[in-house]
Amino acid sequence: MTAVIDRSALAIPLDPALEAHEPAEVRGSGRDDVRLLVSNGEREVRHATFRDLPSLLHAGDTLVVNTSATIPAAIWGVTADGLVLLIHFSTDLPGGLWLVEARLPYDNTTRPFADDLTDIELALAGGGSVRLVERFAQSRRLWLATPRLDTTVLEYLARHGEPIRYQHAPGAWPIDAYQQIFGREPGSAEMPSAARPFTPEIVVDLVRRGVSIMPIVLHAGVSSLEAHEMPYPERYRVSDATAAHLNAVHDNGGRVIAVGTTAVRAVETASDAHGVVHPASGWTELVVTPERGVYAVDGLLTGWHEPHATHLLMLEAIAGRAALERAYAEAHAGGYLWHEFGDSNLLLPGPLR
Repeated sequence: MTAVIDRSALAIPLDPALEAHEPAEVRGSGRDDVRLLVSNGEREVRHATFRDLPSLLHAGDTLVVNTSATIPAAIWGVTADGLVLLIHFSTDLPGGLWLVEARLPYDNTTRPFADDLTDIELALAGGGSVRLVERFAQSRRLWLATPRLDTTVLEYLARHGEPIRYQHAPGAWPIDAYQQIFGREPGSAEMPSAARPFTPEIVVDLVRRGVSIMPIVLHAGVSSLEAHEMPYPERYRVSDATAAHLNAVHDNGGRVIAVGTTAVRAVETASDAHGVVHPASGWTELVVTPERGVYAVDGLLTGWHEPHATHLLMLEAIAGRAALERAYAEAHAGGYLWHEFGDSNLLLPGPLR
């Protein structure tokens, strides 16, 4: 596998001034009050707003949206010798195991805790506990864990957990701030944030213009990946109806535009090398790279990703290296905002209208 992107505009250190510190509806007029940079190829770039999205798509196109809802996945725990850690419940695995991240309080936020926690049990807020069995694969921060609770993990977190927050957005925003309009099935540790700017008005406008919206489910895990860390397994589902619709869209000359990297991962996992999408479910370990390419996804609506994030490989696979470099150079120069409350990026095939 080619090393992650490490040069040009894609490697520019993120200026703290470009971090979105609060939700768009707090700093502006509504969730859709964010900017949208649209790019087609290495020479075409358009600066727009998210409310312009319906006019940028064609009748016959479809948007694939993730209907996973965000859970309050962070909960405080303490070891028998008094070490206090914030546990992020990331991903449920077969056999009752969970992937979790342990984080240490640090400077009014938290940071990954890399010390050995093998076979350590933490008492959790609310009276339950979790035992960290062993490190997960090559990760220094993720652990295979067995929860010991009086109910399911999702029900327990709903009672005692809080949203996962990071230093760039320190406000105590409620869990509703981390939901998006399509979220129906609780399961994502962190919000599938590409869909956050959608409003009912935008959805109505899209449908009125002949753009369909089709659901998939992918329960997103923690997003605080270390530099060069590969994505881990995530649970997903592509239904019979969605698979059939996406295939019909391609048969009729339309485009499949994924809303977020989670939608790309689910659709591409369910696709064969001929671009045919099949009903599928389970845990995906797919890593989309330029070498692998994409088979069924034609474009992507996403946020802005930090230097060395492995998601940049997926974006390059969809848009091409030159287009991606141009988009990120424009975003830095134009003051676009990063992170889950930030601005958006639409990568489309073909010339702009």
